Amino acid sequence: MIVLGISAYYHDSAAAIVRDGTIVAAAEEERFNRIKHYSGFPTSAIHFCLSYAEISINDIDKVVFYEKPFLKFERIIRSTINYAPKSLRTFLTAMPIWLKERLNLRKTIKTELRRNFGVNRINVEFCHHHLSHAAWAFYASPFDNCAILSIDAVGENSTTSIFKASNGEIELIASQQFPHSVGLLYSSFTYYLGFRVNSEEYKVMGLAPYGDEKSDEYCTYKQIIIQNLVDIREDGSLRLHDNHFSFMYSDVMVKDCDWYSLFGLQRRRTNDPITKSHMNLAKAIQDITEEIIIKMANHALKITNEHHLCVVGGCALNCSAIGKLKKASIADRVFVPFAPGDNGAAIGCALYACNLYSDSIHPKFSPYLGNQYMDQDIRIAIEQAGLSYEYLKDYHSTCQSVAKELSDGKIVGWFQGRMEFGPRALGNRSILADPRDLKTKDIINSKVKFRESFRPFAPAIMEDWASDYFDINDCSPYMASTHEQKTRELEKSAVIHVDGSARLQTVSKTNNLLFYDLIQSFYKLTGCPLL
Repeated sequence: MIVLGISAYYHDSAAAIVRDGTIVAAAEEERFNRIKHYSGFPTSAIHFCLSYAEISINDIDKVVFYEKPFLKFERIIRSTINYAPKSLRTFLTAMPIWLKERLNLRKTIKTELRRNFGVNRINVEFCHHHLSHAAWAFYASPFDNCAILSIDAVGENSTTSIFKASNGEIELIASQQFPHSVGLLYSSFTYYLGFRVNSEEYKVMGLAPYGDEKSDEYCTYKQIIIQNLVDIREDGSLRLHDNHFSFMYSDVMVKDCDWYSLFGLQRRRTNDPITKSHMNLAKAIQDITEEIIIKMANHALKITNEHHLCVVGGCALNCSAIGKLKKASIADRVFVPFAPGDNGAAIGCALYACNLYSDSIHPKFSPYLGNQYMDQDIRIAIEQAGLSYEYLKDYHSTCQSVAKELSDGKIVGWFQGRMEFGPRALGNRSILADPRDLKTKDIINSKVKFRESFRPFAPAIMEDWASDYFDINDCSPYMASTHEQKTRELEKSAVIHVDGSARLQTVSKTNNLLFYDLIQSFYKLTGCPLL
């Protein structure tokens, strides 16, 4: 059974090929066209997946799309009616696209496949958006039974869904409906703080620790949000006061003048300086979001009578919230897959389709699902760029040489094996540096990544050393959660954020042998077991 899973037409389009329950290849389209969060049809990603699997499009048994377009269209029509006449302009803008391409998405997908791959007959099916998320989380997890909490902006009409998974089956237990969404609440603040919606929410999360929870301003902002913008219930469900939001009928999230009257703070424009007020507002919404997610998780475990929890969907990328959830210890274990957003849903819908025709799926999963290059490919690329190189014949000498460069203060582009799937650099396509020098953070932010100075960096640490340096009692191979430092040795390092936490990757010989050996070489040279 060979299934091609596709996510597209919203953001983070991706493709995956699953053969008999095993992921053969998966990639995001942005990795080929270099357009971050690309939303179009993932033609190049499909080409790569077919090539890596050594099959043609005619070998595919079925194509599965990660959501159901008719249900999404129904939500758009309902919102148009509910918020008319304010919704008319957005409706008129959206309809030509829907009538031409989206309403008959099966035909659109077949047209794309015929145009780009020459296939005339192929079976195209659809999977519910949150079920695609849930399937990906469950089948990638180490659990036989668990509760699954899927949280994002909106998928078709659901914004949060709770599933119970057992014996390879996934059952929907409860859901929250649009427009009442913690994801859209958070994105509204992303917009108001001057960042791009659906792509820069992580900047709000990174900015939040600079806020002062003891300040009157922070307390006032938090009170305004709870009293004027959202009602939060004990089970984590919520109700937005929709008179303060405009995303239901407009292409902007909120009314600027309305929020100015609430917060006394003008919406920040993209290039405006970031003030302490912006930091306090970011902290207020981050703390409220963490409280909501913990309540949701507690409720999910209660109504499913499970002890293990999977969290998935775009909101699961909020690693600070996941860190707080783990620290709350309401579940025996918490698992987040390495691509919890819409990109991972391409894998999830394919796995779900495969599971319909097999007893169970629990293969060993790895985030290294993308393309790889041979020595000759790399040599040609270096020569074409006019750069010099030294060829090291074995990886042991490579690790020793790179560890020495790192200890001398060099910044290294570490390129090996298959590319990671998902938003995290996990040791195959990583920018690495010595964490012992605090100046390293500013150098990489300003001269390598060209990004804001408040953005934090992640430590990759040998798994057997993790609990000595951080408050962690489990492995964290995908950088899915933040953890607090345990030693003063890290206080002035480049990997600790202003709140004393770090988004941790634990590296073992099992999950990435070459990367582990590099960190070990650095440890032997410096006494520091992390990069």
